[in-house]
Amino acid sequence: MKKISILFLSVISVFHSKSQDVNYDDILGGNLNTITTAVPFLLISPDSKSGAMGDVGVATTPDASSMHWNPAKLSFMKDDIGIAVSIVPWLRELVPDINLQYIGGYYKLNDNEAIGYELRYFSLGDITFTDGSGQVIGQYKPNEMALGTAYSRKLSRDFSIAISARYIYSNLTGGQTAGGTETVAGQSIASDISAFYTKPISIAGKNTDLSFGMNISNMGNKISYTETITRDFIPINLRLGTDVTTEMDDYNKMSFAIDFNKLLVPSPPLYNEDGEIISGKDPDVGIVSGMFQSFGDAPGEIDENGVVVPGSIFKEEMREINVSAGIEYWYANQFALRAGYFHEHDTKGGRKYLTFGSGVKYNVFALDFSYLISTSNIGGTNPLANTMRFTLVFDLGAMGS
Repeated sequence: MKKISILFLSVISVFHSKSQDVNYDDILGGNLNTITTAVPFLLISPDSKSGAMGDVGVATTPDASSMHWNPAKLSFMKDDIGIAVSIVPWLRELVPDINLQYIGGYYKLNDNEAIGYELRYFSLGDITFTDGSGQVIGQYKPNEMALGTAYSRKLSRDFSIAISARYIYSNLTGGQTAGGTETVAGQSIASDISAFYTKPISIAGKNTDLSFGMNISNMGNKISYTETITRDFIPINLRLGTDVTTEMDDYNKMSFAIDFNKLLVPSPPLYNEDGEIISGKDPDVGIVSGMFQSFGDAPGEIDENGVVVPGSIFKEEMREINVSAGIEYWYANQFALRAGYFHEHDTKGGRKYLTFGSGVKYNVFALDFSYLISTSNIGGTNPLANTMRFTLVFDLGAMGS
C-alpha cells in the first residue's frame, strides 16, 4: 500500500512540474482563450469526498452525492435510502458570506431501480448597487438555485443508465436596471444522460472492482438576464472516468480514480479589428449545434501571415480537457484518507490544485472533510483555496440493520 501511494504522489508531482513549465509565447500568442458560460455554480464539486480526491466522481463508489457526478450509479447503492448535506464556503479569504449549500440523496425502488434528487443553493452574499455617479440605488443578495431529480435503472448485473431533469434559477441583480436595460432572473430547464459499468475482477489475487462512468450533464436552453435576445450557454459538460477499487485484505481497501471533463459549448473564436472571425467558428448557434461544434471549433494559433498554424486547432481542443485524479484509502470501512490533483491548461483558466481529506463512517452516518491547496502560478487560484469544507451523509437504510 505504501509503495502504491508513493507512486501515485510521484505521478502527481511530475504532472504538476510539467504544468508549471510554461512558454507563454507558444500559447495562442500569449493570449488566454477561456470558455465561459452562465451559472458556473452547476460545476462546483458539492461533496467533500470527491472534493478531497481532486474532483473525481463519475466512476467512483456510489454514494448519496452521486446525483451530481453520475446518477446512473444510484441503482448500485446497497442501502435503500440515503441523504448527503454539504456546505461549501466560497472565496472565504476575501468575503465571509458566499457559499454553496447542497442536499442530495436517493431512494431505491427495488434491486434494479432508484430515484435521485438534489437541491443546490448558491448565495453570493450582500451586494450594493450604485449608479454612474456612485450613489447607492439598492442592496440585494444575489442567489442561484438548481432543483433536480433522476431515474436510474440497471440494464444488467454490471451496467446501468440514468436520465435526469433539472430546473435552474439565477437571480443576480434583483431586477435592477443596468445601462438603461431592465434585468430579470435567468431560468433554464436542463437534463443529464449518464451510464455506469462496474465489474468485479481479480488483480494479483485480490478482489477488485473495475468501474467506468459517463455523464453528459446540463443539456438545456440558454439563459438570458434581460428581455433582449442575448442568451448565454449553460455549462453543458461531458465527464468520462474510471475507478479501480481493490481490497488489500479484510481491513484495508484502496481506490484509484481519474476523470476527464470537457465543456460542450462553443469556444470563443479569434476576431480581427473589424469584428470578423478569422479563425474558429461562430459561437452564436443552437444548443445541439453548439455541443457538436465544441469538438472542433477551437481557433488555434495564427502566424504572422494570418494563417492558422498546422496542428494548433487539435492542440487547443486537447487543452480544453480538464484532468483530475484521486486516491482513497479505507481502513475497516470506518476511516478514510484521500488525496487528489486537478489540472486545467493555462490558456483555459489555469486552475491547478492539490486536495486532501478524510472521512469517518459509522453505521448510520458518515462525516467527510476536504482541504484544497492551489498550485497555480498564473492567477488561476481556486476560490476554495485554503478552505475546509464538510459533508454529512446519512445512510438511513442502515438504521434497521
